[in-house]
Amino acid sequence: MPKLAVLIPCFNEEVAIGRVVADFRAALPRAVIFVYDNNSTDSTAATAATAGAVVREAGLQGKGHVIRRMFADVDADIYVLVDGDDTYDAAAAPKMVDMLVSRGLDMVNGARSTNIEAAYRRGHRLGNAVLTGLVSRIFGAHLNDMLSGYRVFSRRFVKSFPALATGFETETEFTIHALELRMPVGEVRTTYRDRPTGSVSKLRTYTDGFRILRTILILVKEERPLQFFSLCAGLLVLAGLALGLPLVLEFARTHLVPRLPTAILATGFMLLGMMALMCGLILDSVTRGRREMKQLAYLAIPPLPMDDA
Repeated sequence: MPKLAVLIPCFNEEVAIGRVVADFRAALPRAVIFVYDNNSTDSTAATAATAGAVVREAGLQGKGHVIRRMFADVDADIYVLVDGDDTYDAAAAPKMVDMLVSRGLDMVNGARSTNIEAAYRRGHRLGNAVLTGLVSRIFGAHLNDMLSGYRVFSRRFVKSFPALATGFETETEFTIHALELRMPVGEVRTTYRDRPTGSVSKLRTYTDGFRILRTILILVKEERPLQFFSLCAGLLVLAGLALGLPLVLEFARTHLVPRLPTAILATGFMLLGMMALMCGLILDSVTRGRREMKQLAYLAIPPLPMDDA
């Protein structure tokens, strides 16, 4: 039987963590439940231990740091990752695990579905839709909820995942890592509910939203350098043409260059555009090599056995 681990990153969730652990023990009785306490100032760790979880500490503050520690420390065949705020439905976990195993997938995303207005803070629905749509357009994602904190991973995914994020942008990294290596992924609609009374969200709407957007732009630069720098080159060339074309027409008419500083600036924009294009071409070759190395690291990890009967 494959080893199953439930990973729960926590920061000040004493109100909710006991129920989360109990619900996942009931839904996945064979799983070992790990709660990683991220410097909580309340009794999160004690409550989780009382509920039956294996409690460990993650010193560096931020969800991305906790994810990196969990993925490095825990050894299993299947990993269920869920937030400790009791907003996700534990009853959906068996279906997500079964989909991962039966279809030979590397990631199953729990897409949130709710009619409870209070489940999302103001602006979160729109922000999630915009960011998910942006990643879908650039990387070809077919997920409806890129920022969900409820996922099931294969060992191949976890042990080949280069966790670089520090905060809530780690969900963006999950999605783009899977898409760049063309991993088989799936999605299950799961019930999403509002937090229990006394539990407070740690997500900062605007600060973390901008950090997620910045992460997307950085990953576009890293994983799609030719497109990224071609766009930069196009903008620079357009600026050069806008400044320089009137001077060229004036020179053709009078054989004079009346605005020499503008001519120099236009020339600089054109040169910068050509340099940006060359950077894109060079980095595209480097990225291809990096992608091949990541693919080899992924393939070096044995897959889950599949029942072909």
